[in-house]
Amino acid sequence: MKQRNVAAGVDFFNVRHGKSTQGWSVAVLMPNGHEDGTLATAQAKAAEVEAAGFTPSVQKVVRPAAADAPAVERYVVRVGLWTFKQRAEADKVVKELKDFDIRAKTDYLADDGLETTGPWNLRVLTVDPKTFKGSFKTSVGTTIAKGETTSAMGKLTGAIAGVNGGFFNIHTVKEIKGDPMGVSVVGGKLLSEAVAGRTGLVMSGKKIKITELKTTVTAVSSDGTRTEVQGVNRAPAEDELVLYTEEFGTKTAADGGTEAVIDAQGRVVSARQAGGAVPRGFSVLHGTGLMSDWLLEHAAETATVKVDTKVIDLRTQRAVPLTPQTYVMAGGVGLIRNGRINITALADGQASLNMMLRRHPRTMAGITKNGGLILATIDGRIPGVTVGASMVEAAQLMRWLGAKQAINLDGGGSSAMVVDNKVVNQPSDGFERPVGDGLFITP
Repeated sequence: MKQRNVAAGVDFFNVRHGKSTQGWSVAVLMPNGHEDGTLATAQAKAAEVEAAGFTPSVQKVVRPAAADAPAVERYVVRVGLWTFKQRAEADKVVKELKDFDIRAKTDYLADDGLETTGPWNLRVLTVDPKTFKGSFKTSVGTTIAKGETTSAMGKLTGAIAGVNGGFFNIHTVKEIKGDPMGVSVVGGKLLSEAVAGRTGLVMSGKKIKITELKTTVTAVSSDGTRTEVQGVNRAPAEDELVLYTEEFGTKTAADGGTEAVIDAQGRVVSARQAGGAVPRGFSVLHGTGLMSDWLLEHAAETATVKVDTKVIDLRTQRAVPLTPQTYVMAGGVGLIRNGRINITALADGQASLNMMLRRHPRTMAGITKNGGLILATIDGRIPGVTVGASMVEAAQLMRWLGAKQAINLDGGGSSAMVVDNKVVNQPSDGFERPVGDGLFITP
């Protein structure tokens, strides 16, 4: 273990453990493209493999229980077993199976979530609240729409150190791939709505907490009519009202809807067809379908439309004060609550075998009993060098590090830790990936 002091109250650790002893197998994919299926599905696939002249095995695996989801038995079909140096032999079998229209992939056994000897490569940042004089902040970079690297956002924030943030929307239109999947508040301003009930981080100065959150956004017109705003800085769906702030960073969708451009006092300065820029210092309400009709009726020029935004802490049922010192970020999955492992996989949309059992690169954030912060990355997907962690292993690791509350952030190729403007871990893509937001320790 290597340790160094980064700043007053901020320490960085690099921990290496274990060694590589495992090799390769071939995982046969089920009809849905996943590696696992029911027993009947796996047996049918094994029969198909056997008819092609190969010797398959059907193996039971268990998706671990979460706090909100029971353990589930699943089954995988494997062909062969090779040493680490024999990967080419496994790749050859994958190609041969393809000739029989059987999809498969070469699988490194240390990644499957079952027993392994590692190795693990872990980076940890700890912040002592007694001696740390700075603050915690989040950043979405220069705009919401464009994903940016953790290191670029760190430089923009003037950070001492930091990590990548929560999940972002890879399934939206290409122009807004930086859209965070969940709540984002930067400097007291709501930039992305919450997925109600999901776990996140709330920061003010050097105080930080982990809790479940929801947001409410309401548009109130000058005639007293109130209506819900369904989204903030994201692609609109049918019959939705979406708020765009000046941080959005690209044109709104030209989808046939209606827009109201609103100044800081809530005055509607122009009504227009959808598909324009958000002027600096202004915001835009974008309506589709029925909500386009609402804007035409209640947000004509010379009207006013006040937009009321609230972030609610669901553990206390109180609104989070949105001051210039307030920063809020969505995570991925709750890991630890009040000192006990409490994985909220189902509520956080991650209750799958792939996310729960298989080992992936992970980024985690935790809070100690005395209010200190722990940030950790564990690298993975680099066979023979470092394996990642399952969701259960991530929770166990954060508890071992002293976290009384902990959350899983975005992982995989997004996992990045930056110290003194340098990436200190090994991103599994081989380079630093642009992400939606980041969490930073600032002077």
